[in-house]
Amino acid sequence: MATFRDNWPYTGVITREKFLFNETRLTAQLQLKGMTDEQIIEKVVSENLYQYPTDRMLRSMARTCLKRLAALGNSNLIKALATAPVEVAKQIDLYAMMCQYHLVWDFMITVIGEKYRTNNLTYGHIDLNVFINSLQEQHDNVAKWSDSTIKRIKRELNHLLIENDYLDSLKSTKLNPVIISPILEKAIKDNGDKVALIAFNCFD
Repeated sequence: MATFRDNWPYTGVITREKFLFNETRLTAQLQLKGMTDEQIIEKVVSENLYQYPTDRMLRSMARTCLKRLAALGNSNLIKALATAPVEVAKQIDLYAMMCQYHLVWDFMITVIGEKYRTNNLTYGHIDLNVFINSLQEQHDNVAKWSDSTIKRIKRELNHLLIENDYLDSLKSTKLNPVIISPILEKAIKDNGDKVALIAFNCFD
């Protein structure tokens, strides 16, 4: 497992640093052109590539996207995120978020992955509640999260599932069977993250 996960804290930043698929894909495309991080940030800001209202937001989200690409630790995945069909690229962005945020990693493996492993595809508010409550019991910083923060976190976790076709809508009560893209499956194995495969309904 990559060393960046050592002493990996739980944070609620996904309420701000969301799925950002279009932004991350654009950033990956700029990386493929050989641009440095600073050049990418300046281009994002000067041309308002993300269509945000302020330069500050543009710079902040550009840095977030660059960190997300770095978290992938795999140049082939960055290229695929930039150029592959949308459904494949979105799946890679989800894996990137798993690599970037401990909260997403645990949710996708211990909640969603376990649903597939046990062939229990029912899904609802209770699953999110049990997941968050368990974290709060084990981690003091999570216990301090406000109710509004927890509500936003739950919304973003569900949004990830909808974006990647695990759920059809917020009203869905059953997970869809998903199929991992071959390039992502290979990269996860190459990254030494085989435990993450169950989050994508893969048990090879």
